[in-house]
Amino acid sequence: MSSETLFAPALTSVPAMIPGRKITGISAVLLPFLEGTAVDWDSFETHVSRTLDAGLIPAVNMDTGYINLIDAATQQEVLQRTQQLASGRRFVAGAFVSDQPESSFDVGGYRHQTDLIHQHGGTPVVFPSYGLTQQSDEAIIDAYRQIASGCDRFIGFELSTAFAPFGKIYSLNVYRELLLISQCEGAKHSSLQRIPEWERLQLRDKVRPDFKVFTGNDLAIDMVKYGSDYLLGLSSFAPDLFALRDSWWESGDCRFYELNDALQYLGEFTFRSPVPAYRHSCAQFLKLRGHITDSEPPKGAPSRPVGDLETLQKLQTRLRDVSSR
Repeated sequence: MSSETLFAPALTSVPAMIPGRKITGISAVLLPFLEGTAVDWDSFETHVSRTLDAGLIPAVNMDTGYINLIDAATQQEVLQRTQQLASGRRFVAGAFVSDQPESSFDVGGYRHQTDLIHQHGGTPVVFPSYGLTQQSDEAIIDAYRQIASGCDRFIGFELSTAFAPFGKIYSLNVYRELLLISQCEGAKHSSLQRIPEWERLQLRDKVRPDFKVFTGNDLAIDMVKYGSDYLLGLSSFAPDLFALRDSWWESGDCRFYELNDALQYLGEFTFRSPVPAYRHSCAQFLKLRGHITDSEPPKGAPSRPVGDLETLQKLQTRLRDVSSR
């Protein structure tokens, strides 16, 4: 790590809002199941198509797609089906390497994943792993450089341990070095905190303005007002409404605020502890909307109580009312 990067600045002020900005929205696609066992491919395909038709970029094989619970064959089928549905339109996909605590960094595993995604026409989102995140700062950035050496482009990923035990939020010094990797077009930031993301926006604006900070903060989806784009699980609940919200921000329509508030209330409720159970909440909500067949999560995934359905129905009604005004 070069000497000039040893003093990446902490936040000096809250970034100014950027009205009228076109937002890049990437939506993590839920992988639905039938009775918690078999993948519901029909519902998956309609959900990918719904996301594309809304004008958002689908993100498959992400946490929302149960990437840590599905096998390699299912991951590849997700890629194949998404490539066919996208038909040349952009999509991204998780490059996930499964390992264990104390594992070494598996560069071969990452290169296999990124190659597979590129072969299917997608952009890799490089997931953290124990072998990647448990290294020193210098070794972490060297690992990203190794990934980049065999990859045309990719998206980085900082993930709070609230989502997965192998996650990590990097130091600003590591983040600055990530900005300097030309193949890295942006990075998803999932600390669920505003200040670290504001720090990254401030650093991005100074070092590499074209780099995209993709907020993964489902508890503060208004980060887009300050210059973040997004790669969210919450948008999988309603890609159509997120696209509408985004268009209202770009056009300066004040209805943005009320719709954003309604979507944020949905996020506050569904991303409560345990956070990974949001995926079951998403399935419940999509079933209420008539968009998937079954809401049961796969075996091994945390679930929500049946009593949540009453609240989700009220939130759906509120969103319908707000979006139709």
